Amino acid sequence: MLEEMHVFATIVEQSSLNRASALLNVTQPALSRKISKLEEELGVELFKRVGKRLELTRIGRITYEFALELRKLQLRYLQSVNEFKAARHTLLTIGASLTTLQTTLPDLIQVMSQAAPDLEIKAVTGKTHEIVSLVREQKADLGIVASEIHEASLHCIPLFDDHLQVVVPKNHFIMDKGRAEISILNGMPMILFSKGTWYRILTDELFLTHNLSPDVRMEIDSFEAILRLLHTCRAATLLPKSYMREQMLRDNDLSVLEVDGLEHTKRTTSLIYNRSAELPGSLPLWIEEIKSRFRLVQA
Repeated sequence: MLEEMHVFATIVEQSSLNRASALLNVTQPALSRKISKLEEELGVELFKRVGKRLELTRIGRITYEFALELRKLQLRYLQSVNEFKAARHTLLTIGASLTTLQTTLPDLIQVMSQAAPDLEIKAVTGKTHEIVSLVREQKADLGIVASEIHEASLHCIPLFDDHLQVVVPKNHFIMDKGRAEISILNGMPMILFSKGTWYRILTDELFLTHNLSPDVRMEIDSFEAILRLLHTCRAATLLPKSYMREQMLRDNDLSVLEVDGLEHTKRTTSLIYNRSAELPGSLPLWIEEIKSRFRLVQA
């Protein structure tokens, strides 16, 4: 019906079958057959034949308005398709804070790659305030940070909430105690994430709030290195729940210790972008895909 509506609108606009047939490069008899077929399908008369003139009926005027809306919709769709195809060859720069680099960025890149297989993705890393600056200055198209950012120039989309977990080797003596109070961390040998990141700030705030003094053996800016060293150092660590996948725990022979109070160490991981930046036309579609995927993961 899309083609018939286009033909119908052209006839109305040209006010003549003869002119419309020349414009559409279709013979006049063929054009008449198309309109007759459309009228037959709709079960209405679109034109009144007054001599050689065609006059729109009341339903014909309504149909013409519909044909115009259909034309606009088709143009918008084709524009979106063209923008999407152009964006497939776009270089997209994503900024990730040090912690989201290890917890969330791999999942985000996987979503983006599935949505646009030919999209070139470049990742830059830094501390949260550095990523915010990169997005603000349009040196990064998107940013993913473990925080909610409230700036008029930036759009912030919360993806999921996260909190800290105590992770220990499976044969650690503390596992015999079952669910524990947070005071159990006092004096415990621990490997912590490096200072300056929000996870470390959150960890230090936790220790300060509960007057805890763990035995900090190492400070490392790699979650993977921390996990590998826990057995060697017979130590525990505090890591975000989003990072601790079941397979990772099994591969490293680790366990999560249930500790009361850690559910309050909540932080929101967010996607940010500059409101005034010129972004690929299909970015809103990708963002919806990202939000949908993270909702499914967290469900």
